[in-house]
Amino acid sequence: MANENVNTEAQAAEKKRGGWNRKKTPKTSESREAAIAKNNKLAAALAGKGTMKAELARRAGKAQKPENSVRVSFLGGLNEIGKNLTMYETDNDIVLVDCGMAFPGEEMPGIDLVIPDFTYLEKNHEKVRGVVLTHGHEDHIGGLPYLLKKLNVPVYGTRLTLGLVENKLREHGILERSSLNVVKAGQMVNFGTIQVEFIHVNHSIPDAVGFGIHTPAGTIVMTGDFKIDTTPIEGEMIDLGRFAELGRKGVLALMSDSTNSERPGYTASERTVGGSFDTLFQRAQKDRIIIATFASNIHRVQQIINCAEKYGRKVALSGRSMINVMTMAMELGYLHVPDGLLIDINALNRYTKEQVVLITTGSQGEPMSALSRMASGDHRRVEVGPGDFIIISANPIPGNEKTVSKVINGLMKLGCHVVYESMYEVHVSGHACQGETKILMGLTKPKYYIPVHGEQKHLQKSAEIARSMGIPQENIFIGNIGNTLELTADSMKQVEDVPAGRVLVDGLGVGDVGSVVLRDRKHLAEDGLLVIVCTIDAMSGSIASGPDIVSRGFVYVRESESLMNEVRETAANTIRQCLEENFHDWSTMKAKTKDAVSRLIFESTKRDPMILPILMEV
Repeated sequence: MANENVNTEAQAAEKKRGGWNRKKTPKTSESREAAIAKNNKLAAALAGKGTMKAELARRAGKAQKPENSVRVSFLGGLNEIGKNLTMYETDNDIVLVDCGMAFPGEEMPGIDLVIPDFTYLEKNHEKVRGVVLTHGHEDHIGGLPYLLKKLNVPVYGTRLTLGLVENKLREHGILERSSLNVVKAGQMVNFGTIQVEFIHVNHSIPDAVGFGIHTPAGTIVMTGDFKIDTTPIEGEMIDLGRFAELGRKGVLALMSDSTNSERPGYTASERTVGGSFDTLFQRAQKDRIIIATFASNIHRVQQIINCAEKYGRKVALSGRSMINVMTMAMELGYLHVPDGLLIDINALNRYTKEQVVLITTGSQGEPMSALSRMASGDHRRVEVGPGDFIIISANPIPGNEKTVSKVINGLMKLGCHVVYESMYEVHVSGHACQGETKILMGLTKPKYYIPVHGEQKHLQKSAEIARSMGIPQENIFIGNIGNTLELTADSMKQVEDVPAGRVLVDGLGVGDVGSVVLRDRKHLAEDGLLVIVCTIDAMSGSIASGPDIVSRGFVYVRESESLMNEVRETAANTIRQCLEENFHDWSTMKAKTKDAVSRLIFESTKRDPMILPILMEV
C-alpha cells in the first residue's frame, strides 16, 4: 500500500514535469510494469531521505517541513543580557516565552531601552496563540507592552508576575484591552499543537517558573532564570521532582539559564543575606542605614524589614519603581510589613539617624535613580554624608561596573561608609552555578542541549558543562539572535533565520532611531557641530548676507576668532564659485561647502565636527 502511494505521488509529479503524458506512456503492459519497477527502485533509493514528495520539493528548491516537528527561534536573549524572547512554532501555532527589554549601552546615546524586533510575529500574527512568562524581571517582561500594542494576544503567568505586568500595561494605557491569565505552578495551558506546563523554580523574585513545553516533536524543558535554593525565604524549593519525572518520560531538548555558567559550585541561599544584614545592622548602631537593591527583589526587602523590626528601626522607601513594586507585593501578600513600621520618606527628618532604614533603587548606578542622585547631592528629600551607612545589595550587571563605581566614589567623597559587592555577603545571585546546572541536566537527561540567557562566554561555558555530562558536541547548539532550530524526535538542525534584532525606544518613539541617527549622535558627542548659514539674493545671484558661523560643542567662538574667520571666508568663496558657475542644485552647493570647510578644519585642528550648511534664498 505504501508503495502504491509513493508510486501515485511519483507519477503525479512526473506528469506535472511532462514526463508522464500520452506520447511517452508505455503502450504495452511489459513496458508499463518496467516503468513502475523503475519508479519503485527510485522510491527505495529515496527512502532514507524522506518521502518522494519531500525529495521532489527539495529538488524544486522548496524547504519541506517534516511532520511532527517544532521550530524554535531566538528573537532575543542570546549573546546579550536581557531582551529575552523565544518563539516555538508548528504549522498552525506560535507560542512566545517572555518578552523582555535590555538597557542601552554607551554606544546608544539618548536611547531609553532596547526591545526585540517583532517583524516576524506581526507577519504571522494569525498563528500567535499567546505569551507565557517565566517571572517578573524587566529583562523578561519589559518589552511586553510594545508587543501587545501590535498583537493583542493573551498573556499567561503567575500571580506576582502578572501583577508587575499590570503596572506596566497601565502606564502604557493598554491594560483594559489586554488579556492576562493567572496560572499556578503545576498547571498546563493548551495552545493547540503546543502545551506549556508551568514548573516552580527558585529565583531572586517570587513566583518564578520554568516550562515543560510539549510539542509534536517531544518535550522541551526551558528552565527560565533559576537556581536551587533549599531554604527559600518564601514558598518551596524548586520542583526537582517534576523535572526528574519529565526526564524519565524523555526530554527532547533542555534550554538552560547560562548566566552563572562560569562559576563553579552552587549559588548560596537567599537566607545568607539575612545573616549579613543582621551583622551590619549591629555595626551601624548610631548611623542611618541606606540599602540599595533591585526593586523586584521582594525577598531581599523582606529580610531588610525583618532586621529593621528586630533593631527597632522605621523603614522608608525611595524610588518610584521600589514604591510601586512593594505596594503591589504587600497587596498580593508577598511582602509582610508589621503595622507602623513603614513611614513616608518625607517623615525621615522626624527621626534620628539610628531610628531609620531607607530602602532605595540605584544598585546599578542608573543616572536618574535615587542612590545616584544622593551621590551627586541632587536628591530632593535625602541628603547623605557622615553618619550614613550605605549597603549596595547587588552585584553590577555586566557593563554597569563603571557607573556603579562612580556612585560609590561619590558617596565616599561625601563621607558615607559604603559596603558593596564582596565585602560582605550582602548579595547572592538568582542564577544557577555549574553544580546546579549539572543537577538539572542529570535529572532531565536531554537528547539535545541549547544554552540560553547569556553572553557568548556564558553560552560557551554552559556548552562545556553539557559536554562534561556526556552530551555529544553535535547535540549542542550555541545560537545567535535570529537563528531557528528545527527539532524532530530524531534530529536537530539549523534552518533559515527569521528577522530579528534590536528596536530602540527613545521617549515615545519606537524604532524611529536607527543606525544613521545613532551615528550622528555619536558624531555630535565626539566632535560637536558647526552650522554655516548663508542667504543668497535670487535676483542678482550673489550672497545677500553671511555666511554666519554657529559652533556647538566644537570650539568656543570668541576664543577662536581667527579660525572662524577662515571658515567664514572658505564657505563664502565656495558658495560664490558655485553661483558663478551657475549651480542651481542646493544639495550640490551644500555638499561642496561642507567638503571645503571640513578640509580646512581638519588641517587646522585634526577634528571632524558635523558640518551643517543652511542656504536660504530671498
